[in-house]
Amino acid sequence: MEPEKILNISVDCVVFGYDTSTKSLNVLLIKRYLESETTKDILVDDYVLTGYHVYKTETLDETATRVLKELTGLTGQYKKQFKAFGDPDRLMNPKDLIWIKNAEFHKRTTTIAYYFLLKTEDVDLKNNKNKAQWFPVNALPELGFDHKQIIVEAYEDLKVKCLSEPIIFKLLPYKFTINEVQDLYQSILGIEIDNRNFRRKLINKKYIIALDEKQVGVSKKPAQLYMFSKEVYDTVFQKNYLISI
Repeated sequence: MEPEKILNISVDCVVFGYDTSTKSLNVLLIKRYLESETTKDILVDDYVLTGYHVYKTETLDETATRVLKELTGLTGQYKKQFKAFGDPDRLMNPKDLIWIKNAEFHKRTTTIAYYFLLKTEDVDLKNNKNKAQWFPVNALPELGFDHKQIIVEAYEDLKVKCLSEPIIFKLLPYKFTINEVQDLYQSILGIEIDNRNFRRKLINKKYIIALDEKQVGVSKKPAQLYMFSKEVYDTVFQKNYLISI
């Protein structure tokens, strides 16, 4: 028996995924599709964030964790609750009203938004029941509800957060090159970064540890490998920017 839902409170999750092969930041969206039962006309055909009602027995964090696990099978990913969206008209688009008639929630629903960080390669979408699909954060499809606004605000928060906290290391291998860090920052921030200046700043950080190892299995000259030390970071970090770009 499913737990009792709170029908006017939901959690929506912006799942950011970094694709190491294309060096792009993406958002995981699910298909929203509805046909008329009588005419078979397509009434709704777009994409939305994954989300669900909060159960009465759950905390908001527990709902967000559950939603992500049901979508991706993953747990323990970085997550942040960043804003509540409660505009009275947030679900009043004509297509949204059609959808709501076939769903079990109120027109006046408040959603608490989270975002997650993970690697796209960690998610198997082949048999995903929600027809989930990755989209580049700057090339989103048509979205339902107010989910474009939610994504935009999550993305802005992520850009600030990645400069002040070491969250980007959640998206990198345990052992990484300086170029991999730079590629990731460029993907998130949407800017070109001067390679020499960035390298100098990063390797001077005490919590970026140079390893006695280099890349293997690469066609070009293998690069030096580094690791991020959370222990050193917690010891030396002051409340300022992680890195200035």
